[in-house]
Amino acid sequence: MEQKLFKNYLGEKRLKLTKERLAVLQEVFAFHGHFAPEQLYFRMRDSGSKASRASVYRTLTLLVECGLVQRIARSDRGNVYEHIYGHGHHDHLICSLCGEIIEFYSENLEKIQEEVCRRNKFRGVSHILEIRGICGRCKG
Repeated sequence: MEQKLFKNYLGEKRLKLTKERLAVLQEVFAFHGHFAPEQLYFRMRDSGSKASRASVYRTLTLLVECGLVQRIARSDRGNVYEHIYGHGHHDHLICSLCGEIIEFYSENLEKIQEEVCRRNKFRGVSHILEIRGICGRCKG
């Protein structure tokens, strides 16, 4: 399904679903968890893919634009991504020391956000919440 959505999105932008873009899409959805572009590139290269580093970065940008992937963290170590198509909404705790990313969901936070939107006559369509701090392992 994600391939069809991506192909339709590329068609709207008058772009083609090339072998390299398809390889990046497939590797992203084969990877369960958070990943950096370089990590994705090396996984692809090690598996024999011919996709260039530039193709990986450009395709990730397209995947974010079409809503299949989300950039979840930006740090001095670079960007971190995850595929979100077919997954429920969640937020992230990010350790500033080791970079660990912990996913969480809070119904109370979701209700507060809805109330804030309602009070401000605002129709929210999405949000990204990151809480940065120190994880239990680094704290101890």
